[in-house]
Amino acid sequence: MSTALDKFCGSVFWNDSFFAQADADLPVCFQQTVLVWIPLGFLWIFGPWQLLPMCKSKTKKSSVTKLYILKQVLAVLLLLTAVADLAVAFAEEARHEHPLPVQYTNPSLYIATWILVLLIHDARRFSMRRDSGVLFGFWILSLLCGIFPFQSLIRKAVQAPISDVPRFVLFYISYGLQLLLFLVSGFSDVAPEAKEISKKNPEVTTSFLSSITFEWYTSMVFKGYRKPLEMEDIWELEDKNKTKTISAILERNMKTSLKKAQAEMEKRKRKKRLREGDSDLGNKINKAQSQDVLVLEEKQTKRKKKAKGDSGSEKDFPKGWLLKTLFKTFWKNLLLSMAFKLVHDILVFVSPQLLKLLISFVSDPDAFAWQGYLYTILLFLVAVVQSICLQQHFHLCFQLGTFVRASLMAAIYKKALTISSSARKESTVGETVNLMSADAQRFMDMANFLHQLWSSPLQIVLSIVFLWAELGPSVLAGIGVMLLLIPINGFLATKARNIQVKNMKHKDERMKIMNEILNGIKILKLFAWEPSFENRIKEIRGRELKYLRNFSYLQSISIFVFTCAPFLVSLASFAVYVLVDENNILDAQKAFTSISLFNVLRYPMAMLPMVISSLVQTNVSTGRLERYLGGEDLDTSAIHHNKIAGSAVRFSDATFAWEQDSNAVIRDVTLDITPGSLVAVVGAVGSGKSSLVSAMLGEMENIKGHINIQGSLAYVPQQAWIQNATLKDNILFGSELDEARYQQVIKACALLPDLELLPAGDQTEIGEKGINLSGGQKQRVSLARAVYSNADVYVLDDPLSAVDAHVGKYLFEHVLGPKGLLRKKTRILVTHGISFLPQVDSIVVLVAGAVSEHGSYSTLLANRGAFAQFLNSYGAQEKDTPEEEDAAVALVEDKEQGEEDTEPCLEDGPEDVVTMTLRREASIKRREFSRSLSKRSTRSFQEAKKEPPQKLKGQQLIEKEAVETGKVKFSMYVRYLRAVGWCFSFWIAMSYLTEYVAYVGTNLWLSAWTDDAQLYLNQTYPPGQRDMRIGVFGALGIAQALFLFLATLLSAHGAVQASRVMHQKLLSNILHVPMSFFDTTPTGRIVNRFAKDIFTVDETIPMSFRSWLSCFMAIISTLIMITLATPYFALIIIPLGIFYYFVLRFYVSTSRQLRRLDSVSRSPIYSHFGETVSGLSVIRAYGHQERFLQHNENTVDINQKSVYSWIVSNRWLAIRLEFVGSLVVLFSALLAVISKGSLEGGIVGLSISSALNVTQTLNWLVRMSSELETNIVAVERIHEYTIVKNEAPWVTEKRPPRGWPSKGEIQFIDYKVRYRPELELVLQGITCDIKSTEKVGVVGRTGAGKSSLTNCLFRVLEAAGGTIVIDGLDISTIGLHDLRQNLTIIPQDPVLFSGTLRMNLDPFDQYSDEEVWKALELAHLKPYAQELPERLLHRVSEGGENLSVGQRQLVCLARALLRKAKILILDEATAAVDLETDHLIQMTIRREFADCTVLTIAHRLHTIMDSSRVMVLQAGRIMEYDSPEELLQKQGIFSAMAKDAGILSTQTTVL
Repeated sequence: MSTALDKFCGSVFWNDSFFAQADADLPVCFQQTVLVWIPLGFLWIFGPWQLLPMCKSKTKKSSVTKLYILKQVLAVLLLLTAVADLAVAFAEEARHEHPLPVQYTNPSLYIATWILVLLIHDARRFSMRRDSGVLFGFWILSLLCGIFPFQSLIRKAVQAPISDVPRFVLFYISYGLQLLLFLVSGFSDVAPEAKEISKKNPEVTTSFLSSITFEWYTSMVFKGYRKPLEMEDIWELEDKNKTKTISAILERNMKTSLKKAQAEMEKRKRKKRLREGDSDLGNKINKAQSQDVLVLEEKQTKRKKKAKGDSGSEKDFPKGWLLKTLFKTFWKNLLLSMAFKLVHDILVFVSPQLLKLLISFVSDPDAFAWQGYLYTILLFLVAVVQSICLQQHFHLCFQLGTFVRASLMAAIYKKALTISSSARKESTVGETVNLMSADAQRFMDMANFLHQLWSSPLQIVLSIVFLWAELGPSVLAGIGVMLLLIPINGFLATKARNIQVKNMKHKDERMKIMNEILNGIKILKLFAWEPSFENRIKEIRGRELKYLRNFSYLQSISIFVFTCAPFLVSLASFAVYVLVDENNILDAQKAFTSISLFNVLRYPMAMLPMVISSLVQTNVSTGRLERYLGGEDLDTSAIHHNKIAGSAVRFSDATFAWEQDSNAVIRDVTLDITPGSLVAVVGAVGSGKSSLVSAMLGEMENIKGHINIQGSLAYVPQQAWIQNATLKDNILFGSELDEARYQQVIKACALLPDLELLPAGDQTEIGEKGINLSGGQKQRVSLARAVYSNADVYVLDDPLSAVDAHVGKYLFEHVLGPKGLLRKKTRILVTHGISFLPQVDSIVVLVAGAVSEHGSYSTLLANRGAFAQFLNSYGAQEKDTPEEEDAAVALVEDKEQGEEDTEPCLEDGPEDVVTMTLRREASIKRREFSRSLSKRSTRSFQEAKKEPPQKLKGQQLIEKEAVETGKVKFSMYVRYLRAVGWCFSFWIAMSYLTEYVAYVGTNLWLSAWTDDAQLYLNQTYPPGQRDMRIGVFGALGIAQALFLFLATLLSAHGAVQASRVMHQKLLSNILHVPMSFFDTTPTGRIVNRFAKDIFTVDETIPMSFRSWLSCFMAIISTLIMITLATPYFALIIIPLGIFYYFVLRFYVSTSRQLRRLDSVSRSPIYSHFGETVSGLSVIRAYGHQERFLQHNENTVDINQKSVYSWIVSNRWLAIRLEFVGSLVVLFSALLAVISKGSLEGGIVGLSISSALNVTQTLNWLVRMSSELETNIVAVERIHEYTIVKNEAPWVTEKRPPRGWPSKGEIQFIDYKVRYRPELELVLQGITCDIKSTEKVGVVGRTGAGKSSLTNCLFRVLEAAGGTIVIDGLDISTIGLHDLRQNLTIIPQDPVLFSGTLRMNLDPFDQYSDEEVWKALELAHLKPYAQELPERLLHRVSEGGENLSVGQRQLVCLARALLRKAKILILDEATAAVDLETDHLIQMTIRREFADCTVLTIAHRLHTIMDSSRVMVLQAGRIMEYDSPEELLQKQGIFSAMAKDAGILSTQTTVL
């Protein structure tokens, strides 16, 4: 071979002697052949594939750009140089100079190659990214291979005159042009038509170089540094990465895999049945029986089979198909990332070998300088390629993670829309949402480290092989230590997990009580119970912190073990190596090669157990997802849509059940409903009315028969389903807006008065589940949605039950009835309201799921059947006086005209009192509330920004403010450290410092030890010296570990200290703030401070702080070691440090914003999903599944793009930092080579092996800085609620006399009050006297200021003017608790707290058991309490859920009886307490509080007709104040109200 090549070039092809000299060079022949053929071979193997688009692309070419022309011009010039080269050869031939064969072949090869390059440039015009990766690779190879002839020719030219001038010149011209082309190809070539696309997403059009270095992302990082990023700033996803595209592919693959899996499942079932010896049930059927029965039987056998399947513990489901599907969908990504990982893993082991060569180079005085430079350059190149491969691998993995998550979310969502009712019952809404949030997320986390499963074992095996080569069998000692540490770590981890689980219980308990405190804060304030609850929370928090401290201690032990590991491993290996055989001398090559190999080994060893445990978790998720996604779909085959003349809905012998094998709920219904008729469906409770509706909607399992529905359907469920969107969107429900019809619908559904109440009219954001609408309003919105949809058939499931009688009547007349908006439509109305029945066309009476009667009102009455009985049973409850109803309807119509004062009489019952009460604070409270809700949707994020800033104080936009400053304020760190304690902080820092001093010491000692090998070159190594080396090495290592242990223990202690201080401050301040704060701040936001932010301070911040400190110290110590070896390195640190700092600053601000956007855009996905699941029947009835699917895809995409952006930002950072790391390696090696003579091998080994390790640490430091900055915000948020203005002090210098108030006289002197400084006065100067033991009733319309009066007596509202004097003492001069403990109130809504019954009555244990029992007896609760197993210690559940409303009311009465103050305020319950309880309460109060002053805030006039005086309030002024008899005589406000309530004289109290 070699001789043939010698002939071919006319010179020697290879000769080793070329290298045994100081100015070594490659033979010319080698340069002319191999170095030319390598790049050309690469291009000819991969290049032609790039031409495929020319042959088969359907797209048209993009237009020519300047950059494209430049590239083609350069390529043509290259072509010309090659032609010229060939011409030179022919010219020589003509002159008979016999050129060599190589001088013909090379130019010819180049001519062909440059033509190929021209073609590739042209072919790339068919795709978006016009730059070719293959060409980029070719230019790099060509330039690298060209370096050798480049320097050879120059060296020859310097030594002697140039022999072959034309070829010399042509070579340099060609090399220059190639260099230019390489540089040009680094720029992105964007065609004019792709400009728009590249604005939305530059990644699509970026050049190859820019995409492997993520350069295209830089502009985003700059933008994020200049201003906080918003959703709009983030680039769109490519179409191929959008949820729609990915989930479509997944779905295709899922169908095939699922089919196979279901077939498998059937096989399993069959085997199981055979085992159980189940003979086929089908045989027994009589052949003569009709086909229909056959079908029925078959269905039943199927059902029985299913039932058999159930006999196992769990229902069988198709297994093992999900992972196959995912692999089929994403195999390209998996293979590509696998390839990158493989290259990286191999290169990881090249560095230690190069290090070995470098050390031997430095130790060998005879080595040639060029070897050192060669190793240095190779080290640098390996580091760069390794870093590029790793980043591409991670990028692909994280991308895979997001895709898997998005496609799974889409699949789960789609399944939720089609799942059958029986399958749906298997999991609650919460569990289903969990599938989407937790399980899909698990897959995402798993995808990131999936490749560790094969890569970790590979790395471990390779490390051991190379280590064996260095140290022989003594490696086993080191590996033994490593293996020993794994179970120790495992043990610590399980211990820690157990503590965590226990602590979660305390956390939950604390949050539960906190929630209760915030929900019942008003009661706490009125009863002055704050201290008692504060102590309860303190006690739980104390236990929680105890556990937290133990957890931190365990953590410090495991950190200690983890840090000791690398050191113990090297100690064990080296000690064994040296002690086994005296000929074994530890030299620098061995020691530092081994150390870098041990460093490589650490990562896979730590990762493997993590990946495996993560795999186990994912396995659980797989099962859950397979069960859900493989569940049965809804079968709507029984609902037909055929055209049948004269029939809108026809039931043909329809029999339906809720589950396939359960009893039929709808039996043999045969009905025909004519188009345009109004049919009422009536029946007793549980007679199957709602089931009939569900059957029509196809929500039930069909057993036989069918239903035919003609045209579209609209559905109003019994419980209104409201979306979290604006009121208008809720009504339009995806239809086009037709303004006239919209207004007509709103008017007909009686929504106009509500729109006036809502802060932004129909643009008001409705909270989740319609939280800021009353029940009646929700129902009317739900009805309006149906009316607006303009369908053919209307199915109304008792829509009038949630609204008041008069509103119901109005709705019937204007919407449903014969004169209503829907008079031409077919209406099926399920109802309990008897008053409407005479007006309907026909009535269907259901009894136990079958139609018992059907006909018009009059016919049915005449029949005297079930219907007549139904009328009797319900009619008794509905004896309404006709004039009252008419009056009410008239009122509604008045309201329509916008007269805000005329409100329905007080008797309307609870519903619309709610609506009215809302009017008072509607203006501000609602606006704040809806804004706090709308935080969830990014759209309203924008609106919130447009609002004037002063309203946003204390809103959730705080996070925004904290972020806008860019850097987090330094004072936050100071505040945290102050909470830890300065002394603690100082000692923690000192221990860390000492630990790293010991670390540097250990390494320097090792380098000195390895230099012994040179000292005792050919002598025996003295055992004393050997033992000293091992001893000191061990001692330094242990010192390092102990100091670290000390540091972590101290920091654990300090962190718990900080947690205690911060929680204490926050809690005591929240309990001291005035009531108005709670009115304007949603509870969720306060709870968030106690939950998430306290959690961050407890657990996340200490971890981040520790990691940050140790990373920082590790980097400093590494730099110190390199500088000790080569002092000039200090000069290089400065520019690298500056670059590093800037990259860090830019990145951290962008990354923090992206994290925030991720969490902001994530919650809409889950809330929308939860909403969909709860409103499934409505969505399906209207047939809006597609729209909801699309909405879900868009929501997921919005989240995807912020996640994707965050992933890219991490890669952008990592590749830049790793480049800094590679430069550190380059310079430390370069300086070692330059100052070769003055250095020992040991110190070089130390400096370079440290440098190789620095890259990872640099990366971590940035991660930790970013995390710390993100988390420290919690300190700011907590601090912010510790400085909220407090209410007046609880106890002041001036204490009231004992036994005050003894008489109970109250004087109001020109008393004025307002809710908040920016609002109007609520009480406009009230003056009145209430004498001792008087009973005063306070009445007035909603918003007259009745409740404000009680708030003033308790100083929940502070006076804006005037005073209140009780028994001659001005109440504003004493402490709040002194005042509140001496008044008693029975509040409107009975609030109970979780705890014992006794605690609810007497939280401070001030009274004896006898007194408590006495109070219970008077409150008529004694018999109930005595029956309880635990009597007074009976546990009351959260909010008193386990007591009836009446019982709760009586407990509140017992509280008042126990206190027995001289003044009682009775805020009458608006909640409809049953009359009996009400009666009991009134009687008890009259009897027990006869000698007290009683103020009753009345909502029903009956209760105050026997009071001594009545105060009538209107708009904050007293209009009338006299005895009830006097007021009834006087034709004033009171008598008008009494007449409305049907009270004519004081005697007719209806009690």
